[in-house]
Amino acid sequence: MSSAAPRRTAARAAVVGAGPNGLAAAVTLARAGVPVTVFEAAETIGGGTRTTELVQPGVLHDVCSAVHPMALATEFFRQFEIERRVDFVVPEASYANPLDGAAGSRAAIAYRDLDRTVAELGRDGAAYARLYRPLLQRLEGITDFALGGSMLRWPRDPLAAIVTALRTAEQGTPLWGMRFREDAAPALLSGVAAHSIGRMPHLATAAVGIVLGALGHARGWPVPVGGSRVITDALAADVLAHGGQIETNHPIDRIAELDGYDVKLFDTSTRGLLSIAGDVLPARYRRALSRFRFGDAASKVDFVLDGPIPWQDPRVAAAATVHLGGTRAQLATAEFDVAHGRHPERPYVLLAQPTTFDSGRNPADVNAVWSYTHVPRGSDVDVAPAVIAQIERFAPGFRDRIVAHTVTTAAQLAGYNRNYVGGDFSAGAITMRQLLARPALNTDPWRTPARGVYLASSATSPGPGVHGLAGWYAAQSALRHEFGLQAPALGM
Repeated sequence: MSSAAPRRTAARAAVVGAGPNGLAAAVTLARAGVPVTVFEAAETIGGGTRTTELVQPGVLHDVCSAVHPMALATEFFRQFEIERRVDFVVPEASYANPLDGAAGSRAAIAYRDLDRTVAELGRDGAAYARLYRPLLQRLEGITDFALGGSMLRWPRDPLAAIVTALRTAEQGTPLWGMRFREDAAPALLSGVAAHSIGRMPHLATAAVGIVLGALGHARGWPVPVGGSRVITDALAADVLAHGGQIETNHPIDRIAELDGYDVKLFDTSTRGLLSIAGDVLPARYRRALSRFRFGDAASKVDFVLDGPIPWQDPRVAAAATVHLGGTRAQLATAEFDVAHGRHPERPYVLLAQPTTFDSGRNPADVNAVWSYTHVPRGSDVDVAPAVIAQIERFAPGFRDRIVAHTVTTAAQLAGYNRNYVGGDFSAGAITMRQLLARPALNTDPWRTPARGVYLASSATSPGPGVHGLAGWYAAQSALRHEFGLQAPALGM
């Protein structure tokens, strides 16, 4: 740990919610010498990074996130030296997108090595390279622009911001197919853009896809050894090591319960903040929070198989993440249906196969497979038949491998985590307006108008993902405004 212990302050801080953002905030405050207590409503910490026995005793599945595109690339985790605290496996293939019909034996594969990806994309390889190479050449500037705080600030690398904006404008409008002649490259781009749950083409979904895709060709999409909970464990251990406290089974329903704390940081949705702290928030800010819109949802299907997934194209097994849905047009149709309140017959399915890369997580004869699909917000529909059919489409014989499976509907996700309103795990729809004003138009979106009250969740910039950034930025804002302190060092 850091050798120089900071002087502890008399003022105390409370963090509500022990997801990655809440714990990142607590790490930052504790290391700055602020006595901090984290309150978690559930029995265990972790939020979107829990790992537990979902399907069968003794078989571990990640409850929410399974693969972490931003874990090795974002500034908080880099300063926290996450790679020294957690073991990751980084597959050579970041993600794959199987195609059927004549192209069924040649799935599109996004390797960390851009040149290898380009070589397998046929006639569109050179066009794909021209799209991504300028992004990779300015990757630091692009991650700073997209994830470096409020998007209302002036970027450190204006050229990187311009390159990102141009690629977003191309891939987020009807121009998105102009540089391609075949199906594979557009399918790769659309499969990763669909992570944001929204219509395609659309500027917001394109922006998400461009950044995640660039990370896939740079640092890769890592799998944490032992499951996503090891990330949470590392954060929690650091909080405790620096004098912080964590209380589970302790929901906070009213801000008055925190009267003994000078500063309060909320790793909650905007709806949660309104419910808990609405009495102390100005009316104008309450109205802004009330206007903040939630997006559509996910429904999860976890499987236990008796062997590997029998992919029609064996190369798909080399990717921890697989985007299922077919061509760009087919993916867009599925997302269009969800946006209009329908459950697609052939849905977009995001599948993770961590057993290939973390074989010690479960017994040797068990293959634990994780998947989710997009559904209208609040859905209680059993999506397993549609998901199984979509996997079977690209992996004939998959159905026969299933030993057991468990469905978690969008409605159940909302019950699992208060932040997932209606099953929206992003804590707010990903739209251009809500990327710029998240949750309100402000260069310091984590600081509310109420003295000592901060929002530290995915409902603030830079939005969803396991990156800890929202909590880190909120804590830095609190240190400046409430304590007159600078951000502490985070390394071991």
